[in-house]
Amino acid sequence: MPFTTDAAVSQIQERLKNIYSLVHDIESQRIRSEHNLNNIMKTHDKVTPDDKVSPYYQQKLKNLYNAAMTDAQQEEEILRKALSKINEIRTIRNEYRRIQARNSGNKELIKRGTMLKMFQSTAQTIPLYVGKTPGAKPPPLCGAIPAEPTYIAKTGDMVAALTMVKGNDNWILAEVVQFNPATNMYEVDDIDDEQKDRHTVSRKRVVPLPLMRANPETDPHALFPKGSTVMALYPQTTCFYKAVVKHLPTTVTEDYELLFEDAAYETGYAPPMNVAQRYVIFIKESKKNKSQR
Repeated sequence: MPFTTDAAVSQIQERLKNIYSLVHDIESQRIRSEHNLNNIMKTHDKVTPDDKVSPYYQQKLKNLYNAAMTDAQQEEEILRKALSKINEIRTIRNEYRRIQARNSGNKELIKRGTMLKMFQSTAQTIPLYVGKTPGAKPPPLCGAIPAEPTYIAKTGDMVAALTMVKGNDNWILAEVVQFNPATNMYEVDDIDDEQKDRHTVSRKRVVPLPLMRANPETDPHALFPKGSTVMALYPQTTCFYKAVVKHLPTTVTEDYELLFEDAAYETGYAPPMNVAQRYVIFIKESKKNKSQR
């Protein structure tokens, strides 16, 4: 079924209704949490600092603290559901804009204008990983953590794909059309392809992009180390090129600062450029020369 304006509006409205309901659930849960927290404070007030806490109050406080922890966990779960719906709305909106852009008559303007801005916006708004427990390990496809070996990118996902472009192998930004398990091959569409040509590439030549951002303050190990060699989407293009990490993000809103290889400079590297986490990956560079688009 074509992804029409009516379909997009309907899907967004459905999720907005879900968010509206979840907001009410959050408020109800917060009221319950405040009630338990007030009971904890009142119970502590009944125990003077110099008194030994009786077994009765020990058990009562234990029960109240357990209830407060349960309340907090339930509130967290509802908040995560609401954030998930918000991300779904962003995904639907971006997909609709992308399809409208590809169907537009002025392809060059769309590609270098609206589409590039959309990709940047998407990179800034993909979900931020927040562990459910202290010390929780970030999952695959969070920041620099690669996908599991058995992972298959879904239809519509953005990936880096090694394809033949203008006689050279290039890592390009592409959209997954489908995966054929019988041949272990992907069909992908080049995001920057005016003719909308479809490429069939081996699974080994496709690298899924991160689905979540890593928080530098809580999960710095989920980022590429300073000085490491990566492949990254060169600003204002749809190709991935080899670069070295100069500075890591220090906040959830910051990008990597990278040095792209460039023989035109004496140092062998272009001046530092910022690239979002979503477009910084580790992949094996092709030995063939690459032509920048």
